[in-house]
Amino acid sequence: MTVWILTNLLALALLPPLILVILLVIGLMLHRHRRLSMSLILFAATSLYTLSTPWIGGVLQKSLEISGPVTPEALRSADAIVVLGGGRRLNEAEYGSDTLNSASLERLRYAAHLHRLSGLPLLVTGGKPDGGTLAEGRIMQHILQTEYGMSARWVEDAALTTWDNARLSARLLSGDGIRRVALVTHAWHLRRAVPQFQAQALEIIPAGLQFASTRPDSFFDLLPTPAGLRDSTFALHEWLGILWYKLRTQFSQGAT
Repeated sequence: MTVWILTNLLALALLPPLILVILLVIGLMLHRHRRLSMSLILFAATSLYTLSTPWIGGVLQKSLEISGPVTPEALRSADAIVVLGGGRRLNEAEYGSDTLNSASLERLRYAAHLHRLSGLPLLVTGGKPDGGTLAEGRIMQHILQTEYGMSARWVEDAALTTWDNARLSARLLSGDGIRRVALVTHAWHLRRAVPQFQAQALEIIPAGLQFASTRPDSFFDLLPTPAGLRDSTFALHEWLGILWYKLRTQFSQGAT
């Protein structure tokens, strides 16, 4: 848990909007160095505007996509469907317990759709990285049963990271001889997730959802919005995670 907290604190400090606030504060503190001060303030303000536009958010997310929507032909070649948890809401008053956030629900809904099309067994994976009572995997299992009338054949409920999702899911799947899976997550998450599962000797069929657009549909896509900043932050977080995994792999290989 401590490592997870430290990692996420570091990520927050390196990502917008916090990194832009830090640069803005530094720029204000350096008011005696007018040129440097104005450069930092201008950079922070320009970056905040740009990253907050839905168009740039879409461009950044599109840069992470590694495939198009999964085809029926590709799905027929899979042995199972794996659904990655995308987060929870803790102790929600209306439910009286932990529940899934919107990202997890979107992934679960798409997995249920693919299950109906293919009849493939489902694996749900996700632990309790930020505490709480119920693991993502267990909540997904419950929602599948009560709201979709489906059962998850495998439930992984200890993963704290995408790397854990892959490692722990592979253990469950190997027991039943499963080697080729359709991996359900957001399209912007697949670039980071797929290599982690492939490293566990699994064959992966990317089954992404919510593919981004790089074309402004209207003038409003060039104006800053909270949703635009969210999309940009998600994308930059993924690129940061990809870099971190590559560095960790290099350090591990160097240690051996």
